[in-house]
Amino acid sequence: QVQLVESGGGLVQAGGSLRLSCAASGRTSSINVMAWFRQAPGKEREFVSYIILRGGSTYYADSVKGRFTISRDNAKNTVYLQMNSLKPEDTAVYYCAAKRLLVKEYGYWGQGTQVTVSS
Repeated sequence: QVQLVESGGGLVQAGGSLRLSCAASGRTSSINVMAWFRQAPGKEREFVSYIILRGGSTYYADSVKGRFTISRDNAKNTVYLQMNSLKPEDTAVYYCAAKRLLVKEYGYWGQGTQVTVSS
């Protein structure tokens, strides 16, 4: 089993920045992709970004490309999401997720952290 714990959410004004962290523990050798998703009130959960832990390759949703940066510290089993130029539409609960590279579904999820961007 893998446990994921997010932190770093909060309230920020539009145009501001936040950095989210996701710390993985347990059988971390069983995962090699970590990602961020988000879910706004009344909306479905949507993909934000992922990172391949060993190679460092990244991918972003168009809605955050150029504003958000995902990174990892393999020694700390931690993934970060640096969010800049935040917009009110970025308001959501942000979830960290993890899986093996060739597995379709993310099998491990954190509890989520709230990000609120005021206009």
